[in-house]
Formats: sequence, C-alpha cells, structure tokens
Amino acid sequence: MYGDRPYWNMDIEPFLNTPAMKDLQLEKLKIMLKRYLTHSSFHRKRMNDVGLTLDNVDAKVKSLEDFSKIVPMYTKETFRLHSQAQGGNMVRLMEDEMPVGVEDLILVNSTTGTTGEPTPYPLASKDVYDLWGETLCRVFWRGGARRDDRILQSFALSMVIAGTGTLMGLTRLGAMIIPVGAELGTERILSMVKYFKPTVFLGTPSLASYLLEKSEEKLGVPAKELGFKLLFCGGEPGAGVPELKETLEQGFGARLIDFGAALGGSCLHPEYQGMHFLGEDLCIYELVDPETKEPIPMEDGARGEAVFTIIEGDGLAWLRNSIGDIHEVTMSPCPCGNTGFRYKIVGRTDDMLKVKGVMVYPTQITGVVESFSPRVSGQYRIVLTQKPPMVVPPLEIKIERAPDFPPDKLPELEKEMLHEFHSRVKITPKIIWQEPGELERSTYKGQKFEKLYDQ
Repeated sequence: MYGDRPYWNMDIEPFLNTPAMKDLQLEKLKIMLKRYLTHSSFHRKRMNDVGLTLDNVDAKVKSLEDFSKIVPMYTKETFRLHSQAQGGNMVRLMEDEMPVGVEDLILVNSTTGTTGEPTPYPLASKDVYDLWGETLCRVFWRGGARRDDRILQSFALSMVIAGTGTLMGLTRLGAMIIPVGAELGTERILSMVKYFKPTVFLGTPSLASYLLEKSEEKLGVPAKELGFKLLFCGGEPGAGVPELKETLEQGFGARLIDFGAALGGSCLHPEYQGMHFLGEDLCIYELVDPETKEPIPMEDGARGEAVFTIIEGDGLAWLRNSIGDIHEVTMSPCPCGNTGFRYKIVGRTDDMLKVKGVMVYPTQITGVVESFSPRVSGQYRIVLTQKPPMVVPPLEIKIERAPDFPPDKLPELEKEMLHEFHSRVKITPKIIWQEPGELERSTYKGQKFEKLYDQ
C-alpha cells in the first residue's frame, strides 16, 4: 500500500551510499559542470582559472576525487568579494552565478543577514519541488508523516528557506500544511494548535521548548495533550542533544526528528544515530579540513567542514559550497536498517570558541545545561567580552534556574554543574545565575551568545 512502503522514493533511496550512487553522481556532476561553463560567467571564470574548460571536463574530471582536487571551494570570502564586485546587487550576483536566468526563479529565500549581507537562496521550480521538496518528503516519510497528517509550519516565513521554501516544497507530501510562522508569537501559535489540531510540529527546538513551557498557561492543558505525534525540528541542535530529546519527547508525547544542515534527517532508532544523508542523487557531500580546506576521506568517525555541490539544481548553484557546519560522519550501516550514511553536527565554524586550547561549541553547553533539567529552565547565554574564537578563561555562562528550584540550593547545584562541565567539555566556566524568565525567549532560533564587545 501507498502508506506502507519503507521509502518515499523507492527508485533512489534503496541505493544510497552504494557504488552505483557514486557512478550516478559523477554522471550528473559532469552535466552540471558543463551547464556552469556554458551559462554561468562567474563559475566559468573560476573553473577556467584552474584549467577546466568545456572541452576538457570529461578528460579532467574522471572521478569525484578529481573534482574535489581541481575545483576550488566557494566560501564566505568568495561570496563577499563577488557581492562587492556587484555593488551589493543580489540580482546581478545571482544572474552571474546561476546556470539559469533570474526570470526562471519562482522564489528567493536568504539567510537572515543579521551579521552582514544576506546570502541568497535563489529557487527555480526544480529547486523548490524536485530538490528541496523531494528531500523533505524523504525525511518526513521515514519519520512517519503521511498524507492524512496536519503539519504546523512554525518556522519564520520571512525570507529563510526553512519558511516559505519548506512550505512550498513540502506540499509534495500531500499533507495539510498549516502555515502559522514563528512571527505570530507563542500565544497565537498555540491558538492555531487549538483550532486546527495539527499532528506534526515543524519548527526550531527553541520554539518547541517554549510551547512546552507555555501550553498549560495559555491553553490550560499540558503539551502532551496537544495531539502532536511527530516533532520535526531544525535550525539548531535538537534530537542530537540527548537531554533535550528526552525533555521534548516526554513533554509532547511525540517523536523528535532532526532535519537540515544538509539534505537529511534523523531516523526512529531509540538512540540518536545522526542524520541520514538522503540527497546523494541530488547533491555531492564532502568533508574538508576547516583550516587547510583539504579533502578528508569519508570514513566512520571522520570530522570536518561539510561542503556541498548541487547536481540537480537550477537556481541553487552550489559548487563546493560550505555553510560553515562541522560534521562527523558514519559510513557503516545504521542499526535502524535504513539507507544513507549519517552525519552529526558538531558545531559551526562561526560559533567555535577556544578556551585554553580547548575547542568549545554551544551544542556541548546545551547538552550539559539540559542534563540538569528540571532544576534549570534550559535557557542559557554564553557571555563574550571579546571577539571569538579566543576566550580568556573562565568562560562566563548565564544559566536560568527553574521556577520551582529554591535559590538557596544554587551553590550545591553549581558545584554539580561545574563538575559536569569539566568532565564533558573540559572547561570550568563561571556560572552567572539568572531568575526564572529573565532570559529572553525566541520563537525562532534560540540566542546562545550575549556579545558585550564592539562588533
């Protein structure tokens, strides 16, 4: 039956992470490179500069390894210089980079641009439905979502691809989508839950945590009675943090599934196995050394900066692009029995801190803080007095006590937490206690840093 097949795409997914898939990738890659060399003046120049031309693609790119060695990465600095050359005109920048014209686009999403110019995600119909939408359907199908579900789309609908791009692409699944958007705020989102009875939540872990906290106050019922059976979360660490996974799954009575940061999603195995990469026929995934940018072999336990090349896109012209995430991969079969190698998000290159030589990521801080729930609320801020990554110890962390936890017990709790930080993260931070509700909540990505230096 339609609802009983193991994979959304039975023609492709059984063959993920196999030699046959590598052959298909190489075939598609050559076609895509020729499209760039023919239609993209920006990428044509970059490839011509390293000796790759329309006439010698087949001769020079005989393997995926050849490709990685020949074609340079597209980094934030590459984008900055190109944007500067175009006078900040994103339309001209997109036209210069894409293998199609801007008239072929049906949607433009972007990063938030909170720390500079927004990075555009130009999307033609093929990108929205056959690339992003197809991958979303593979993730949601494996997670248990079906056509008769009602999906509460709670990502911000303003510009970010998790919003409108995901909304449009996910229509391929055939389920009812309720686009409330994070912009509505917690009270309004909960009212939509009350009226439309969604069965699937789609949003950030921060928003899910906030709804869990406010459900009884705003609706008079605990989150477990809202009717969600699945929580699909992205944009920040979720199911990969065991303590947060337990809090959300028990609080909602639902299964928590990570997706994003690449074309993938986590499985239903009881223990988190990372996210299965489900877009091998659509995108080439690599790991490189974050400093040297040299390729790292894909093997169990390999860790590096994730790099992506879209081989089935139109507007989404990613040619060895990095979004700044550090991943760790597992190539051996997953105990869940499903296909696709797996990746775990270690952190972001932008968020990495160095404390006395120890590399620290917010994900690690989240894991420690969440492990002390319900004595703490789960809210915290890393206080930075100088521009990262270097931090003069001790690292200062504001942590909010839970409403029911007595203030006179904080010294004892602090001692326990410092021991855990030293054991798990190899640092001894300075804890600055905050009162319940003192740290601002977010309906989008949770704020993890408090920056007190001139930016």
